[in-house]
Amino acid sequence: MILIAGTVLLLGGVISFFSFRFKGIETPNYKVIKTFGDVEIREYPQMILAQTKLGGKRYDSSGNTGFRTVANYIFGGNQQQQKIAMTAPVIMNMSDTEASMSFVMPSQYQLDELPKPNSSAVSLVTQGSMKLAVLRFGGYSSDEKIAKYAQLLSQVLEKNNIKTKGSLLYMGYNAPWDVINRRNEVAFQID
Repeated sequence: MILIAGTVLLLGGVISFFSFRFKGIETPNYKVIKTFGDVEIREYPQMILAQTKLGGKRYDSSGNTGFRTVANYIFGGNQQQQKIAMTAPVIMNMSDTEASMSFVMPSQYQLDELPKPNSSAVSLVTQGSMKLAVLRFGGYSSDEKIAKYAQLLSQVLEKNNIKTKGSLLYMGYNAPWDVINRRNEVAFQID
């Protein structure tokens, strides 16, 4: 019994350590322009993305494959075998026709300073500045939770006559082993 309790405490400590250790990673420096309850209207600066196309828009079936493809690039799968710092969020464009997974590159890099990906499935693109309507939620993500919060976000935007363009974006901020304080967001680009 004491061994089990000790193991549970040790495991809890390890999980907590990793959950808090990775909280200091870089995130885009956005500005909140307006709020509607839990919905934020944010202005994002131009960003460089490492991106891969996905075979579908479902988080549960395409998210892991897309994540691994782009993660390979930042973990040294590039012509210089250079490791690039992980940032947050990981962005999934949930388009019916052009679903993609993107990692935001650290702000210290210009596009021409980043190493060329080894994989033809990864491309480096510049995302211009944009305004997003964003709704945050916790816990682990699933297609059902993403759809639920996207619907809530759409209702707030409709009620406030805010027009959107493009597809739903899912933004995840945590490593898979983070079990507490998980941060997820759904977003639409606004006109």
